[in-house]
Order: sequence, then C-alpha cells, then structure tokens
Amino acid sequence: MDVLESAFHPNAVAVAGASEDPFSFGYHYVRHLLDYGYPGHIYPVNPRRETIQGLKAYPNLTSIPEPVDYVICCLPASKVPDLLAECPSRGVKVVHLLTARLSETGRQEAKDLESRILQEARRSNVRLIGPNCMGIYYPGGGISLGYGFPKEAGIVGAVFQSGGASDLLVRHGELQGLRFSKVISYGNALDLDESDFLNYLAHDDETKVIAAYFEGAKDGRKLLNALTDAVRVKPVIAIKGGRGLAGTRAAASHTAALAGSNVIWETAFRKAGVIQAQDIRELVNFLVAFSFLPPIRGNRVGIFGGGGGMSVMSADICEEAGLVLPPLPAEFREKLRTKAPEIWDWVGNPVDVSIMGGISRGLEAVIGEFPEMIAESPQFDFIITEMAEDNPFPEDIWSVVVKRQTEAYINVSRKQLKPMIAVVGGGETSYDESKNMRWRALAEQRARLINAGIPTYSTIAEAARAVRQVIGYWQTREET
Repeated sequence: MDVLESAFHPNAVAVAGASEDPFSFGYHYVRHLLDYGYPGHIYPVNPRRETIQGLKAYPNLTSIPEPVDYVICCLPASKVPDLLAECPSRGVKVVHLLTARLSETGRQEAKDLESRILQEARRSNVRLIGPNCMGIYYPGGGISLGYGFPKEAGIVGAVFQSGGASDLLVRHGELQGLRFSKVISYGNALDLDESDFLNYLAHDDETKVIAAYFEGAKDGRKLLNALTDAVRVKPVIAIKGGRGLAGTRAAASHTAALAGSNVIWETAFRKAGVIQAQDIRELVNFLVAFSFLPPIRGNRVGIFGGGGGMSVMSADICEEAGLVLPPLPAEFREKLRTKAPEIWDWVGNPVDVSIMGGISRGLEAVIGEFPEMIAESPQFDFIITEMAEDNPFPEDIWSVVVKRQTEAYINVSRKQLKPMIAVVGGGETSYDESKNMRWRALAEQRARLINAGIPTYSTIAEAARAVRQVIGYWQTREET
C-alpha cells in the first residue's frame, strides 16, 4: 500500500526520455502531467536538452535537486538498468516502465534483459509497474496515461493488463457517465502484479467498484486470493482476454501472458464471486449499473414507456434475463380510474404507451404521472423506463414528448422511491445526428439522464443483463 501510495501521490515525478517530439511517448507523458494539473514538481530527464515543454531538463536522475518518488521511463530497454542504478540517489520508490520489446517478443535476449532489469530493481530497492504498459490514470492527482480523459474523479478503479483496453474503458465509460478513481495499466507484470493492484484498490477509500482485464497471471493462487478478498468488500467485474486459441496466442505476444485454460479462469471467477464480462461494452454496462444503482435484492421490475411491439419484446427479454414482471396491482388500477378511465383496466406491465393516444387527459399528462405511480407501488423492486421511438408523431411534437418523458423520469429518480434505469435508443444509429432531428433529440435526452445520475442503456437487453448482475451480487452478499 505504501509503495503504490508513492506512485499515486508523488511529491515529484521524473520523466526519463522526455522529449519535444510530439510523436514520442517522452513528449506525451510530460504533456499529460502539465495538462491534467499534476501539483508537484515535474523533472524531464534528457541529456541533450536544456528545456522541454517549458521545463528545465536534467541530464540524469542524480542531477535532480530533490527526492523523486515516481519515475516514468520512456527509454529503450537497453538503458533501463542504468536508470534503475541511479534511483537510490534520489530515493525513487516506483518506476513505471513504458519500455517494451522485452519478454513479449519471445526472444531469449529480450527475456534475459528483462531478468536483468528485475535484478537491478531489487538491488536498488525500487518497485516496477510494467514493463510494456501505459501506467497510471489518477484524475484526483493530475496523472494520466491518455489525452482527453475526464479530469473529474469517480468511484471506478481498474486493473488492466492492456493499456489500449484501459484507454477504451475510460473513453467508453465517460459516454455513459462513469468517472474513475484510479486506473492501472500493468503490462508484463515483471514485479508488481495484478494481485498487488487488486489488493490496493480493495483497500482504497476512493474506489467503490473494481474493473479488471487479465490476459494471464503470474501466480494463480495469489490472484484467486486477491480476487476473493476484493469481492468481499466491493463488486469486481472482469474480462478474461485470450479465451480461445487465437486470443491466447495474441496475449502471449502482447504482454507475454500465460493465458491458461478458459475453464480454469471461469471456475476461479465463479469461486471468487467475480462478475465476468465478455468485452469492453459489457464491462462498461455492468460498471454503470453498480456505480449508479443502490443495492437491489429483488427481481420484480415495472417497465414503462415502450410502444406495443417494443413492450412485448421488453417483457420477453427481461424474463429471459431472470427478471419478474408482476401484473399491475389493484390499487394501481384504482388510481387509474380517475386519471385515465379509457385504459384503466386495459394497461398492463410493461406499460404500453401506444394505447394512450387520444385519452382525455392527454399523453403528456399521463407520461408525467405513470412512472411515479409505479415507483410508489410495493409490488416492484425497480423500474426500467424506455423512450418510445416507434411513435406516429412528427419530429417537432415527438421531441416535446421525449423531453417531457425525460423530465418525468428525472423527477421520479430524485424522489428516490425506487431504483430507476433508462433505455434510450439511437445510440448506434448510422444517421448524421446533426441532420436527423429524432436521433439528435434522443442524444440530448440521453445526456440529461446521464447527468442526473440515472444508469442509461441503448437497449433493454443491455439494461436487463446489467441489473441482473447487481441483483445477483447483493443477494450473494446477503447470503454470506
């Protein structure tokens, strides 16, 4: 914990191999520290430059005038042992090795060099993140591994063997409202490994939900113990990369990972209580549910907002996901006698909004009241609302209707009567949203729902599968 605290909260950071070349990683990592507002001292290290990006440059670590907790190494692999030998002179605790082309190449000389690097790190009493990794994204401390990431901190922590996959997690997660506490890309795991990072996040007060991507494990028993301990205190959602033969070969050349049997991994996940996702999109969907929903232990859902065919399909999909759709209770129908006498004994669950056309009180008025009535009923554990895309209105009238729907959903959510999930289609449309009013209106309402802290999905299937994971997790926690 103390070692990783030094990486996330360093008093000073040195970038070895810092550069003015905008196509080099030595340029990017200096730029990230500047762009994201790292509050400590930044020391570019380059013997051929006096300044880099407006900062005084230093020829080596030993010439830096103060202790340095954390070093980001963008040097070629052959220069890493000498850099590590300089670390004790400045009290370096952790080195992030962006440096690649080591054991993942499969070449014996590269494997031998990687062993020398580890030996030198141990002699110098320095811990390593990597090699062959993107390092750390910590918005709370002004540290990033990519451009354009959110600067606001959140509650999702991530342990990712792949740097590119961690980048996708942050970018796709941002679109659905996720914000991150700490993201760690650890690559070949020569020293500090996936289990060390999991243990750290399990005890990190800023992290409430843990995401993970593994291609292999250095120590299977250690990882199983780390996963089991983490799940006891926080939800853990993981992707196993390299499930098939081609994926296993790709993992070996990517991070030198020994992928192992997929059956063994699935068994380990199940034993530890880890929720397994198949890809980044599903991982983000699950994280959204765990980030924005309170604990849900019941599976009774009330569905509102879809049209006729959409309601039928929603019912099928939710039941197939293990959810239960109770009929509308008698007291609900009694309320409807005065509010919507034309449909009070006709409407069911899911509530089909297509049958509301032409009722005396008007569609907008009923849309504003129905979700709250469902939320007030003890018959339901949570609500799924849908934006009815399949309606006969022209775009100008339809945009007013969906705006009213959004306002009603946000108002109900604020009252915290029941957990709410929103389904807003159009996210995968190939239309030019700037020219098509319908898809633009959906995008606008989706953004409003996300900003209101309502978990939002593109399809009912995504929503049903995500909430089912939440229910299963909390039911298991209750049983144990």
